[in-house]
Amino acid sequence: MHLTLDQARQMAESCLEIAAEMQLKPITVVVLDAAGQPKALLRQDGTSLLRPEIAQGKARGAVAMGMGSRAIYERAKEQPYFIQSMNALAGGALVPVPGGVLIRKGDEIVGAVGITGDSSDNDEACAVRAIEAAGFTADPG
Repeated sequence: MHLTLDQARQMAESCLEIAAEMQLKPITVVVLDAAGQPKALLRQDGTSLLRPEIAQGKARGAVAMGMGSRAIYERAKEQPYFIQSMNALAGGALVPVPGGVLIRKGDEIVGAVGITGDSSDNDEACAVRAIEAAGFTADPG
């Protein structure tokens, strides 16, 4: 199974709706496919300059390592040198904090959603809800 553009757009738009419902600060959301490539990226008005890179770093790390960014965050606490090495391999683009959530269909990883703008926990909760609303399984780690 692959993630279609329509599915990615639906998830990204849903993230904005859920963020409004949750009364989050302005967010940036990216939806990546299983190869870690962007399918959709939306920035709300008022987001800061590096938000697209942060959202992509959360999501790309999840896809690249096969675990949600919450799991990467926990692993960074236990094995900081390993995560530093992974970040070096990723060209410094890995963002090991919650907010990067894998999109699964059964056991298959079909992509990831990365959100940034509010607290990492709120970013993650928003992504989980949007993924599940689209009929997929969310795996935050």
